[in-house]
Amino acid sequence: MTNDEIAQTARKYALQNAVQFNGSAQLKAVIGKVIGTFQKQGHSPDELIPVVQSVVKEINTLSLDEQKQMLQRLAPELLEKKKKIRDFSLPDLPGAINGEVVTRFPPEPNGYLHIGHAKAAIVDYQYAKKYDGRFILRFDDTNPEKDEEEFYDAQKEDLRWLGIQWDEVYNTSDHLVLHYRLAHQLIEQGDAYVCRCSAEEIKKGRFNQTDCACRGYDTAGNIEMWERMLNGSLDQCVLRLKGDMRSVNTAMRDPTLFRIITTPHPIQKDRYHVWPTYDFAGAVEDSLSGVTHPFRTKEYELRDECYFYLLDKLGLRKPHLMEFARLSIEGMPVSKRKIKPLIDEGLVSGYDDIRLPTLRGLQRRGIVPEAIKQFVLSQGISKVESTVTFSLVESENRKIIDIRSKRLFFVPEPIRLTVDNAMEKSITLPFHPTDGSLGSRLVHTSDTFFIPSDDARKLHKGDIFRLKDLYNVEIKDTVNGLQGSYAGTDLLQESLKIQWTTNDHIDVTVYIPDLLYTKDDVYNADSLRKVSGYAEMALKEIRTGDIVQFERFGFVRIEHTSKGTIANFSHR
Repeated sequence: MTNDEIAQTARKYALQNAVQFNGSAQLKAVIGKVIGTFQKQGHSPDELIPVVQSVVKEINTLSLDEQKQMLQRLAPELLEKKKKIRDFSLPDLPGAINGEVVTRFPPEPNGYLHIGHAKAAIVDYQYAKKYDGRFILRFDDTNPEKDEEEFYDAQKEDLRWLGIQWDEVYNTSDHLVLHYRLAHQLIEQGDAYVCRCSAEEIKKGRFNQTDCACRGYDTAGNIEMWERMLNGSLDQCVLRLKGDMRSVNTAMRDPTLFRIITTPHPIQKDRYHVWPTYDFAGAVEDSLSGVTHPFRTKEYELRDECYFYLLDKLGLRKPHLMEFARLSIEGMPVSKRKIKPLIDEGLVSGYDDIRLPTLRGLQRRGIVPEAIKQFVLSQGISKVESTVTFSLVESENRKIIDIRSKRLFFVPEPIRLTVDNAMEKSITLPFHPTDGSLGSRLVHTSDTFFIPSDDARKLHKGDIFRLKDLYNVEIKDTVNGLQGSYAGTDLLQESLKIQWTTNDHIDVTVYIPDLLYTKDDVYNADSLRKVSGYAEMALKEIRTGDIVQFERFGFVRIEHTSKGTIANFSHR
């Protein structure tokens, strides 16, 4: 067995590994494959490893597109790694009847939706579709202190971007009169009472498992105080459910059902000032709207007992309530409670900051709705708490955008290169290595180019590299500026392939996001990096919002602004 034959086998495995790992072949993995192939034929690792090292180094100088093309020529059977097919479909719902399932997504209109909301919305929507049922969008707008008018439409826009459509949309605040009647029913039945204790006294009573003195008011007295709450002549009180103050479940220790909030409501204005809590409104609305299978996150699991107890007392239909784990992503704030302070303190630019997991931030970053949906379905509806990495979202996104994104040259931190004996040329470059429908662009070259400073620093006098898709250049001088000379067009397997621009270029600033929090849950002040560079003129024809791949750099989403062109880095 000759070294050439070993190298040929190593090249196939190196190409396969590089394609699987986004352009970077892993040396140890390739060595293992080659040793496994040749050791039985009497070849020692000491003989094989130097050959593999040389081949892997060669393969890693190629772009991912070049690696794919070479693998297609040498061993097309290795181009696609055979994967075990995973079933990401949602499990069947208990007691579900086709055509009769009703689900709902109940956001509070107090902020922009994030990827955690997307998980809930997608699960609810997909189940409705699975059973040819109905999907309800319900705004749980029962806290005027936090709800804002702008978020009703904003959240609808975010859901439409996700591809979610609803059969019905309404506001919980539109049903307050009905809620008041049901509260009155509870009081008449002796199942609820007006409590005039302070918040601290209520908290203390629950901790000590002692009945509140207000529990002893008679029905007539409670009805009178309830009516005074509604007409505004009685304040500093709440309506509580008569649960069980000795219950091991703290959620059952006389939970609050209604409280007084005088802040004007974004929709109802000053019409109401007595508002239901989540415990009351959530259960009542799920029942009355016909929802058969409501989902909520596991953090509410202790409140399930209250949910069903309340519906029992009101004589209302009980849905099949289900929970799943909250979505947690390492280093990212997947909750409005954590996101809002970042905005208020100016640590991020807004709800569409590309470091945030808000749907608007993800959209600006270049994450597409299909990727979010596939990511959510891959996580399933388990109740087991876990924290995933954002790379899982990136992986789903890459599969989708790789086949439809145009390729362009971008030169970060550019260095001028002058090439002696360079002929003026006009070349046509395809926008995609395999999809001709994406078109091509015409580029004119002379003797002046710009290449990345990182690549320029690696070059020494006498080195030969390739201006990608153009020709080879031999370095003549690195002291008095970077100078080279034309060195032919033959493809040299081991030479570095470098992207470039000419004097005709467009200035671009790329913003590269990193995790907002370190592993110690500390804000990362270096979570946004800015890289300046030149892109080829064809970028001017790319529309704002389009995602392209900057070769040897990564996928980016383009924004043409009044101050220039920026690119938000998605991932490699």
